[in-house]
Amino acid sequence: MGFQDAVATCFRKYADFTGRARRSEYWWFFLFNLLMQIATGLVDAVLFGAEGQGLINLLYGLGVLLPGIAVGARRLHDIDRSGWWLLLIFVPLVGFILLLVWFIRPGDAGPNRFGPDPRTDRGRA
Repeated sequence: MGFQDAVATCFRKYADFTGRARRSEYWWFFLFNLLMQIATGLVDAVLFGAEGQGLINLLYGLGVLLPGIAVGARRLHDIDRSGWWLLLIFVPLVGFILLLVWFIRPGDAGPNRFGPDPRTDRGRA
């Protein structure tokens, strides 16, 4: 899955917490959000000055919060874990490291309890 396909899929599945997401889908969407946060931060700095109010950055962040959580849950489903494991992010350091390891890990081969393998099914269920 390429950059454009991943971003389009994440926005098409805006609040879809079912199914599985490949590593490429998650990480391309992560990169897209990182670049957009930098861009909206720069726009805020130009419009509002050095102390900036961050309004555009905030609005963008709110707009992608739900699809970001959804793709994270689908990514965890790909390694046969519940999306509720995303709450580990609130455990200082350990939660971040564990989630990072899980997000980097390859998905389960073949179907699991969350659906068919997105590598063979191409995610079009």
